[in-house]
Amino acid sequence: MQPTSILFVCLGNICRSPSAEAVMTHVARDAGLDIRFDSAGTASYHIGNPPDPRAIQVGKNLNYDLSMLRARQVTAQDFYDFNVIFAMDESNLSNLLKIAPSDATAKVMMFDDKAVADPYYGDVSDFDAMFEHIEQASRRWIDTWRDGDHHG
Repeated sequence: MQPTSILFVCLGNICRSPSAEAVMTHVARDAGLDIRFDSAGTASYHIGNPPDPRAIQVGKNLNYDLSMLRARQVTAQDFYDFNVIFAMDESNLSNLLKIAPSDATAKVMMFDDKAVADPYYGDVSDFDAMFEHIEQASRRWIDTWRDGDHHG
């Protein structure tokens, strides 16, 4: 079933999750799907800051605009405001499950079977690889939701 709202979560909300928000917004719009996307971090390190400059630049090269996004931390309310909360790796998933209210309505799960590698301590090639991974996983989700709608 196609969700109507999705939150992407990584550690600091300046690399993986804002990139996933930008990519998925673009891919879903191109597929004609009406889904609201947002991103947040499990940690408070970068609240209010824009994404990593390397994420903004690589995203811009791929026609994704991350420049207006600002980091925020996951809140308890997010577990009610979103249908799905996608964790970018197992550590984020574990943290989300620990802080989720017992009556949370969001489905908390991994964005992909394989963790999206954190490029923060790497170089631009790591950001290129991150975007490629996010694009592939985003297209798989879009196909799943679109196919589900046709058969449902």
